[in-house]
Amino acid sequence: MERVWLGLGSNLGDKKKQLSLALAALAAKGIIIGRKSSLYRSKPWGFSEQPPFVNAVAEVFTELDPHEFLAICQQAELELGRKRLRHWGPRSIDIDILLFGERVIMEDKLKVPHPYISERNFVLLPLAEIEPQLIIPGQGRVDQLLHAYGYRGIVKNRKKEW
Repeated sequence: MERVWLGLGSNLGDKKKQLSLALAALAAKGIIIGRKSSLYRSKPWGFSEQPPFVNAVAEVFTELDPHEFLAICQQAELELGRKRLRHWGPRSIDIDILLFGERVIMEDKLKVPHPYISERNFVLLPLAEIEPQLIIPGQGRVDQLLHAYGYRGIVKNRKKEW
């Protein structure tokens, strides 16, 4: 089994429900869901003229190879109504592969670690909540990256359960 870290986000509809449905869709495909972070609200990244996001991180386990796993994630997004109308635009659900074990993959369709992982506090903060000592290959420990980046533009929701 390979341990995979996912970044989940939504800024359309019932955001909290979308994140739960995303994990349920992955579980229905045989992905084992591990730990989940609290929910976090964040400002949009990349394209600012859109509603704020709710984000979380989840640890999951799979026997699939990275490309098969990516296809399952993209299928779950489609099933949950994701439409790719604008790069970094509004979305009902976003499932990003942050880390796939300790692998480093740099291909056109799949980049692991996620290329913006160290720039996104809405990823680093939930990762640090679950596993602050986690090493991002080629970049360092999550808690150190978060400290270097800061907590700008993010507020933790009060409820952990989702």
